[in-house]
Amino acid sequence: MESSGGIQASLGGRYATALFELARESKAIDTVEASLATIKAALTESADFRALAMSPLVSRADAEKAIAGTAKAMKLDPITTRFLGVLAQNRRLNQLPAIMRAFRGLASSFRGETTAEVTSAHPLDDAQVAALKQQLRQRIGRDVAVELNVDNNLLGGLVVRIGSQMIDSSIRTRLNTLAHAMKG
Repeated sequence: MESSGGIQASLGGRYATALFELARESKAIDTVEASLATIKAALTESADFRALAMSPLVSRADAEKAIAGTAKAMKLDPITTRFLGVLAQNRRLNQLPAIMRAFRGLASSFRGETTAEVTSAHPLDDAQVAALKQQLRQRIGRDVAVELNVDNNLLGGLVVRIGSQMIDSSIRTRLNTLAHAMKG
C-alpha cells in the first residue's frame, strides 16, 4: 500500500502508517479502527485519560502501567494495546489525535473511500449520518467515511472538510457574513 508523503512526513503519520501496516498484515484493520474510535471517545469524555495521554509530567513507567490497565478496561484489541504501550514507552501518547486521524485516512483509502471530517453543533443521529453520507457520495462520486465532531460554537448547521475542500453551512459563519455585509 502506498501512502502519501504528507502522511508519512509527520511524526503521527509515521506511527499511524506503522500501525496500519500491522493491522493490514493481521487482517485487523476494522478491529484496530474500532479500538481507535473507543480511544477517541475516551479522550473526549475522560479528563483523566486526556491528562494521561497529553501530560509530559507522567513518567514512562507510570504511563505504561496506566495505559495497560486502561486498554484492558476499554477491551481494546491486542495490536492497539501493544501499540499504545509503545507510544507510552516512547513518550508519544500526545500524538494520539494525529495518529488516529492519519490511520482513519489510510484505512479509508485502503477501502477506496474518501474521508470527510464533519463538525456539527449537536451530535448527529444514525439517520442523519446516513443521509449525509448519501449526499456526499452523490456530490463526489465515491463512498465516503465520515469522522464526526461536535462544536457547540457553530450554533447550528455543519462544516464538512473533504481533503482541501470545505463546505461551511454553519449558522455562526452565516451570522458573521451577515454582520460583515451590514458593516459595508
